[in-house]
Parts: sequence; C-alpha cells; structure tokens
Amino acid sequence: MKTLVISLLLSCCLIRLNAQNYEKVIFNKNIENGYYLAVAPQAEITGVLVLLPGFGQAVESIYPETKIHNVAYLHGLLTVAIAGGNKLYADENVTKRLNDAFLHIIDKYAIPKEKFVIGGFSAGGTISLRYAEYCYEKPSEAAIQPQAVFSVDSPVDLFGIWEYFQREIKKNYSEAGVGEARYVSEIMLKEIGDPVNDKAKYEELTPFNANLEQPGNEKFLSNIGVRVYHDVDIVWQLKNRRRSLMDTNSFASSELINRLLLMNNTKAEFMLAKQPGYRSSGLRHPHSWSIVDEVELIQWVNEMLK
Repeated sequence: MKTLVISLLLSCCLIRLNAQNYEKVIFNKNIENGYYLAVAPQAEITGVLVLLPGFGQAVESIYPETKIHNVAYLHGLLTVAIAGGNKLYADENVTKRLNDAFLHIIDKYAIPKEKFVIGGFSAGGTISLRYAEYCYEKPSEAAIQPQAVFSVDSPVDLFGIWEYFQREIKKNYSEAGVGEARYVSEIMLKEIGDPVNDKAKYEELTPFNANLEQPGNEKFLSNIGVRVYHDVDIVWQLKNRRRSLMDTNSFASSELINRLLLMNNTKAEFMLAKQPGYRSSGLRHPHSWSIVDEVELIQWVNEMLK
C-alpha cells in the first residue's frame, strides 16, 4: 500500500519534475568536468544520494535514463550526479575528485558526512563500491562516511573483468562488445598494467577479488548497506552477445553478496530486476539504469540513512 501511494504521488508530479532543472555546481574549475549536477528536494534535505554514470559517460547522461532523482525530490533527498571520466576504478585521481566534490556539497548544503548514499551505473558502480570501501578503510582521509552503496550492472572484480575482456576479444562475435573490450583493456594496461604482472595494483583498486580465500577489500563493506542490481536475462545474452552467465557482471556480484552475507552483513542484497532493462531510446538492453525500481530504491536509501 505504501509503495502504491508513493507511485501515485510520483505520477501526479511527473510532468512538473521532468521540467525541473538541475543546478550545475562547479567544485573545481581547474579540472575537466569539475562540476556536479544537483537536484534539491521539495522539502528540507535529509540526506544526499550520489549517482555516478558509466565509463566515459557525461554526467548529464544520468537523468534522462532514470527517475531516481524524481522520487528523491519527493522524499527529502538531494540528488547529486558526478562524472568519473574514462575510469573503471577509483584510483587516486578519482578518489580526490570525489572527496573534493563531497567536501563542497557538505559545505554548500550543510549536510553531515554520515548522511550520504553513493551508487552508480556500470563503471560508476564499480567506483562507488571501492570508494565506499576506502571511506571505511581510511576514514580520516575520506570526505564522507556513506551509510550504503549500490551498483547497477557493474563489474565488481577487476581481475574478472580483465579476463572477460580477453574472452570477448578472442570470441570476436559482438562488434560493440569487442570494441569496448579492446578500448577499456588498453586503458587498463596503460594505467595499471595487467593482473598477472601488476597483481598488487589490481588488488588495491578492485572492490572484490573472487579468487581470494580470505576477505579482501569487501571486508570494509561489512557494516553498511550494499546492493547490486542486475537484469539476469541469460537468453538475451546468449542470443545477442554469445555470453554465458560467466561473462555477465552478475556472476561476480552474486559472489560478492554471498561473501558479505557470510560476514553477517544482513544489509547486503542481490537485487534481481523486476522489469527488463531498456534505454531511454527504447532499446532493449539488460545493461541499463531502468533495471532499478526507483521508488523501492529511495525507500531503501531513506531506511539506510535513519
């Protein structure tokens, strides 16, 4: 019943919210894309929901693909979108960018550093997970202490995504998949090397390493809310990309959640999409923001921020 009421409220306000403008806020004029896009709520701000786009995507790409900010607007949450750039991981530059942006948000909106939830799509989710870990690994350095983190069809294991890229290139079936695999793996090779010869670097940057017998970086998520969202449509993957479950992001994500549950994190959840993923263009694709139930997500965010 509660969900229905919220959905009706959302429908009633949808036209007004779609016309609503976000505020472009510059937090560092000396770096490329040193700004965030903020959508303030209709009432007093009770918390901040941070959204990160996918690899190389402009920050402006987020809001047309989801109504998360629309629902947040109705429920006291400041939505902030920040771009990570051509990055698949929260390296030193990305971490500094996020810290700078969060310090600016805390100052501008007078928000406590504990009133944040962070999440993102694809690489944005990978970055969000590792940044959240960093916040509890090195709390004296981090700008915020997020109460929860979520990812939307994100690769959570850098070792695993490197191996997937090599399989995709060798398979040579999907032009889009092969092009992405070559492009991103070349950037990884240039910046952090390969997981065999530069294992320590990968261990530092990956949110999760499924090959470890003992807890890795995921241990820093043991006491906060963690969600991974996936549209596990294996029929679509096999038909359109010739990918098995092993080649999907959900494969490693499910193991991440399992490890967190084994660490007694009862707030760790694997979120199976309630509806098939679609892009704003109408294209059917499991790798989409739309696999997130926006109303339910905001309910969860507010629960995590209590």
